Amino acid sequence: MATATSNPALAPTLSTRGRLNGILFVALFALAVTQLAALPAIASLGISPLIVGIVAGALYGNALRDGVPASWAAGINFSARGLLRIAVAFFGLRVSLQEIAEVGWSGLTVSLLVVTSTLLIGLWCGTKLFKLDRDTALLTAAGSAICGAAAVLAFESALRSAPHKSAMAVGSVVLFGTLSMFLYPVAINAGWLPLDTMGAGLFLGGTIHEVAQVVGAASNVSPEATHIATIVKMTRVMLLVPVLLVVGLWISRSRQPGQAQGNGRIAMPWFAFGFLALVLVNSLQVLPGSVTQAINSLDTFALTMAMTALGMETRWSQIRQAGPKALITGAILNLWLVGGGMAITLGVQRLLG
Repeated sequence: MATATSNPALAPTLSTRGRLNGILFVALFALAVTQLAALPAIASLGISPLIVGIVAGALYGNALRDGVPASWAAGINFSARGLLRIAVAFFGLRVSLQEIAEVGWSGLTVSLLVVTSTLLIGLWCGTKLFKLDRDTALLTAAGSAICGAAAVLAFESALRSAPHKSAMAVGSVVLFGTLSMFLYPVAINAGWLPLDTMGAGLFLGGTIHEVAQVVGAASNVSPEATHIATIVKMTRVMLLVPVLLVVGLWISRSRQPGQAQGNGRIAMPWFAFGFLALVLVNSLQVLPGSVTQAINSLDTFALTMAMTALGMETRWSQIRQAGPKALITGAILNLWLVGGGMAITLGVQRLLG
């Protein structure tokens, strides 16, 4: 007797149903992750739902990888790729040109110097010193330099790299960003770092990985430092777009002669232009505040779905193959963010006031 799948006319329907089931499964999983991240014990650590999502997704994907029907794989993949691009674009509603102008040239200069130097050091250490592949080195450097997991996701989407490489980069962000969030305020409040309120805001916003980690650290210093640090951090977030375009141009020009057009080339990040457009929308205050807040909440959930799906596609065996090199690269970058970030902050304050 013929089965339903033997009828070619039914194949698209079954494929669409499987994709939708996969997306729904990721959404329900992300909803549980959001509730888990809201628990006081986790929320007090400044760990965002995005981080909880990739960890929970990876645990599920490795322990129960056969528990999901094969037809759902397309939906999971869409959540980790297509939905991700849309969510990164809508991240632009969190940034405005007015906020960036509040900290003036000091905040912009610190952000530019920290992002540029961290990317260059991370790429050099990863590829030259530890012989990591280009994608892993770039993802690790981007997570440290720009905006943590969100930057890793944006670069992963543009590079179309393997999920386990993103997981390693996110692991670095989690470890060193969390350590910085706890240790920096202690050092500032104890007077070990010679920073006034403005300097503390510039340093915290310019060097800590995740937005949530910046807020968590700065809130233990002062409300004024929190305000400055958040704006500086969002300036770094805005640099995601030009960095993606510059890296894309560099990779395209570094193709070997005779190499296929599609190889060794970063995909044109259309979502980056969407990000910029929404920054302008937010700056013009076209949308009511309540609408912007609702969209940002949905966007956080969409990013959580993307991270969860990315975790589901990650395999521990692939991570083990890379060894500790990616983590050591992240550690070197964190040392640079402490020492180099302090030097940049003090230098900019001295020059620009």
